[in-house]
Parts: sequence; C-alpha cells; structure tokens
Amino acid sequence: MKNITVLVLICICSITLTHAQKYLTRTGSISFFSATPLENIEAYNNQVSGVIDLENGGMAFTLLMKAFTFEKALMQEHFNEKYVESHLYPKASFKGNIKDFDSFKLGSKPADIIVSGKLSIHGVTKDVSIPATLMKDKNGNIEGKAAFIIDIQEYEIKVPSAVRKNIADNIEIKVNMVYEEM
Repeated sequence: MKNITVLVLICICSITLTHAQKYLTRTGSISFFSATPLENIEAYNNQVSGVIDLENGGMAFTLLMKAFTFEKALMQEHFNEKYVESHLYPKASFKGNIKDFDSFKLGSKPADIIVSGKLSIHGVTKDVSIPATLMKDKNGNIEGKAAFIIDIQEYEIKVPSAVRKNIADNIEIKVNMVYEEM
C-alpha cells in the first residue's frame, strides 16, 4: 500500500510539473502601424491565441486576420478583401523557440530574448528572428512583448498602384501577450 501511495504521488507530481511549464493565452494582442506622408494606418487584434512552453522554450501563436479592427470601416474592408485576402488566407501564425533558452532566466524584470522561428502571413512563411522581452508578473502570469518590422512585399501582399503612396512597404508589428498557466 505504501508503494502504491508513493507511486501515485510521483505520477501526480510529474503531471503537475509538466503541466506547470506551459502557459496559454486566447486574448493576446497584435497591432500594426503603417506610416506614410498621406495617411497613417493602424489596426488592432485582441483575439490572438498563443502558447509558451517553459520546459523547452517553444512558442507559438495564431490569429484570424479578420479580427483586426481599424478606425475606419473602409480600411478594414480593403485590408481583408484587397491586401491580405483573408477569404483565401484567414490566419497568420508563428512557431518558434527562444534562442539560447538554456541560459534564459525568467524573473519579475523583463528579460531580453530573441525568438526565432517561422512567421506565416498571406500564405507565405519566412524565417524570422525577433527581439522580445519576457517576464513573470505578480500574478504568476508570463508577459511577452515584441516589436518588429515586416516588408509586405516579402509576404506577397500586393498594393494597387492607385493607393501605393497610402501604404508603407514596411509595417511595424507590436505583440503583447499575457500567458496564464495551463
């Protein structure tokens, strides 16, 4: 009986330890900003799902392109229909790892990291390395932030010549995630 109790406790601890290493969000936030002399374009998506695995440094997120909201409804319509073609490419995603994860220490102060992996937008997947920060907040959640630039031409996003001056080639992306323990 004593051996069975010890075995059950070991199993429970193993499950808890494995389980405690993964953190999840369904309310992450990604925004983008395009600055041109004629017009600035900004959009927000607060429905980003993501996971981080502190056992191996793996990270992933996915989002629906239609969930981006714009100040002007016409911008949102053009974004979905003409540029990202969300009816053909409904999702964007990232899957990668924290670089040098073996030496990474998570604490209550932001730790500078590099996240390397594959970013997929508009049906095109590219290798990326993105500077980011991670920290543990007072509630035990993990906060992740990143800011980086993408070239829309690399993701085969076409801009009609009639509005070419209204949309920048390089778009600033900001990522804000708060992951909760699974």
